[in-house]
Amino acid sequence: MYLHLGQSVVIRHKDIIGIFDLDNASWSHRTRSFLERAEQEGRVISATRDLPTSFVVCREKDGQSRIYLSQFSSATLKSRVETGWME
Repeated sequence: MYLHLGQSVVIRHKDIIGIFDLDNASWSHRTRSFLERAEQEGRVISATRDLPTSFVVCREKDGQSRIYLSQFSSATLKSRVETGWME
């Protein structure tokens, strides 16, 4: 199963570690540090031309995580995963 994140970016369902609301999660200093470090390391991919509202953390084959920024809300992405949208 696959999940569409926007701008022709599609990820495999089994690679998803977590789906997070950007506004709520970024209140935490640890989350901000995690996102900043990932961006510095080139592990952040933007799947939107608009302001992102959520981010998805995925496991990569090399054991690293990759972060995808999406314009879709975390609730929308979660619903798509649960209903099998994009199977």
